[in-house]
Amino acid sequence: MTIKQDAEEGENSLQEEMREPLMQEVKTSADEEDGYAAAKQTHESSKGHQWMVYLSTFVAVCGSYAFGACAGYSSPTQSAIMEDLSLSLAEYSLFGSILTFGAMAMRISSGFCIAGWLAIYFAKGPVLLDIGRLATGCGMGAFSYVVMICCGVSVSFINGTVLTWRVLALTGLIPCAIVLLGLFFIPESPRWLAKIGRRKDFEAALQKLRGKNADISEEEAEIQDYIETLQWLPKAKILDLFQRRYLRSVTIGVGLMVCQQLGGINGICFYVTSIFKSAGFPSNIGTIIYACIQVPITALGSPLIDKVGRKPLLLVSASGLVLGCMVTALSFYLKTHEVALEASPILAVTGILVYIGSFSVGMGSVPWVVMYEIFPINVKGVARGLATLVNWFIAWLESYTFNFLMSSLLR
Repeated sequence: MTIKQDAEEGENSLQEEMREPLMQEVKTSADEEDGYAAAKQTHESSKGHQWMVYLSTFVAVCGSYAFGACAGYSSPTQSAIMEDLSLSLAEYSLFGSILTFGAMAMRISSGFCIAGWLAIYFAKGPVLLDIGRLATGCGMGAFSYVVMICCGVSVSFINGTVLTWRVLALTGLIPCAIVLLGLFFIPESPRWLAKIGRRKDFEAALQKLRGKNADISEEEAEIQDYIETLQWLPKAKILDLFQRRYLRSVTIGVGLMVCQQLGGINGICFYVTSIFKSAGFPSNIGTIIYACIQVPITALGSPLIDKVGRKPLLLVSASGLVLGCMVTALSFYLKTHEVALEASPILAVTGILVYIGSFSVGMGSVPWVVMYEIFPINVKGVARGLATLVNWFIAWLESYTFNFLMSSLLR
């Protein structure tokens, strides 16, 4: 018994010795230095990755700001341009509205935007003025980040109260130039590169965005799987959207865009200074107040979309739009019939501020969010294109006819 126990103990000790490595790993100061260097390199790579992401985001945000600068240009400059260039109401209405036509027709980005602002600055008559406005519209159609668009509109409104219309056109060059220069330093969209089959460029762009030492294999495989899934799906055409199975989604998506634009937002945004002037309220003060409340309310509405929900936010926003329009209409009704003339300007400003606040909190952004969510993946691209086309067409129609409607109202 004892001999057997001793034999088992000897065998166990032999197995333990066999499990031990022949060369013991000794942690030296050199190894610690290597580990520190690797950690430092990883940190620097992560830091570089963050800066590239920040730069790419900044360039995209400047593009949306340029969008807002284009949209906000026509309101504070209307009186000065019409006086300096002797434009009729019809000519200025064409100038204001042709921006949306350019955004509807093409999306060529910052190069056209720069050319457009320069054309406006050097304009001596309506032709070059309209060409410049059309070119800025072509440039701004590629960008649509709502909060920064509102920032661009608000800054244009405020600057327009102190700058001449030619100098204000030059300020519009700044964000466009930043976008144009920034595009030379940021990578192309990895998903787009993967979609067109440029695999090496796709990997290089993704690596540049995520960091030199980052492991991109999992994300790369995920993107490739998504692209392959899209390629296997049938290619949708615009006529396919009118099939019975897509008709409900198309009706909702396009219907929201129609309601958004027929509510009058572009007419008010493009010509709000003339509205305040017609109502008898100091146009500069009204424009600055409008600009100051627009951005914070829009920023407040962004988190509310997920917390409150799409439908409740749309209902509240639409109710506010109706209320704002009714108050503004009451103001002009009182002025036309010369009743309570002292209250008329205050009512006009109150109505416009209620309107823009209500629009910014819901109707401005929710239709775009819903449009991205309701369409099946195989028709999403075509359906979004149709909804956007309808949106810009009604925006053009509305912004062109708005001055004529205001003129007939005040007769």
